[in-house]
Amino acid sequence: MTTSKDQFGPEYVLRVYDANSGMEGFLVIDNTKRGPGKGGFRMTPEVSEEEVFRLARVMTWKNSLADIPFGGAKGGIVWKGGDDELKKKYVEAYARALKPFLRTKYITAPDVNVGEKEIRWFVDATKDPLSATGKPADYCTWDFGGKKCGIPHEVGSTGFGVARATKFATDAMGLNFRDATVAIHGFGNVGVFAYRFLIDMGTKIVALANSKVAVYEKDGLDSNVLQKMIDEGKRLEDYPNKARISMEEFWKLNVDILIPASVTDVINDSNKADIKTKLIVEGANIPMQESVERELFERGIMIVPDMVANSGGVISSYAELQGWDEKKMFELVEEKIRKSTTEVIERALKENKNPREVAVEIAQERIL
Repeated sequence: MTTSKDQFGPEYVLRVYDANSGMEGFLVIDNTKRGPGKGGFRMTPEVSEEEVFRLARVMTWKNSLADIPFGGAKGGIVWKGGDDELKKKYVEAYARALKPFLRTKYITAPDVNVGEKEIRWFVDATKDPLSATGKPADYCTWDFGGKKCGIPHEVGSTGFGVARATKFATDAMGLNFRDATVAIHGFGNVGVFAYRFLIDMGTKIVALANSKVAVYEKDGLDSNVLQKMIDEGKRLEDYPNKARISMEEFWKLNVDILIPASVTDVINDSNKADIKTKLIVEGANIPMQESVERELFERGIMIVPDMVANSGGVISSYAELQGWDEKKMFELVEEKIRKSTTEVIERALKENKNPREVAVEIAQERIL
């Protein structure tokens, strides 16, 4: 595979391998004009150089749109599964392989199958607390700026940003946020927190899905049951069976707002024609190909692109490096998300232009 090259990057494309553990991984540092490349690393069976490059390019635009001093980068480890002992070996080997680039060219963070536990392993292996963000809250260091502790992504910064982006987009479009019906695909960190914050904001979540099951109730899913499930660490499969629908039915639901918050390319040629909604808010990174986005936009569906909607995590990363607490972090996420969402959607409506094109134009203007 060859990554496409242009005036923005990529600056570095790395393939790393550790013979002792069998770890194979990738890192793409796309652009560092505004600061070190920032983006997490994921651990999935099929992760590839091409996928990592696509994600790194999104991070370049995302950090520019959020107007924070980071460039764009992304990493990935081929992870077929195994116990924590093997996973730790993989993460440590990956961290050591990337050490020449860390902090000055790349700062990592959590992503798919990587949370605060794996980030602790990464930082312990590099012996550099500034090589990663998303560290556990009890992982603290002291420097001339005072005490700085981790802000794990498990506090919900990305899902919070997705929920706020949804509200600001409906405001710009003139939709009634509280009367809107919402479906969320994905019940991991992003999907769960987006659900919780949207419920707190007064919306009606009528459908949820993960990779295995989907549930739907036209008058709204039972928030008490779902909150109990979340508190007990249960999966969506534990929701009452009477609400169960097929995945095909999920994508055919007529809802006001659809939030893909699961995996790459979850909206694709197999289901794009079935989608009936007014607004898509991309909680996941690249949940569809750009060609699919264009088709949906031309059908009259407004889309808040991933680089806008799910930037709460990287904004939280900036707050962590500054040594701020969670309250100040959430305030910063809200401020940045409001500005970028409103600017992109209002300009897209005014110019009748695909929101991703608008977002990329704004990001490129800032980088150039």
